[in-house]
Amino acid sequence: MADKGLKDKAKGKVKKTAGGISGNKKMKAEGVLDEISGKAKEIASEVKDATEDVVDKVKEKVEKK
Repeated sequence: MADKGLKDKAKGKVKKTAGGISGNKKMKAEGVLDEISGKAKEIASEVKDATEDVVDKVKEKVEKK
């Protein structure tokens, strides 16, 4: 998850645009799904980072006692 969903979001935007221009509904729908997938990966990455921060803070407080 190194790209945090950026590749999927970019790929989705391209497919959605190309599908819209060409009238290809399937390609446009795939693009929308790719964008949603990218956003989900981005959110998951943010949640993971926030969880790791909380765990680190708890560990610091436990170690101080």
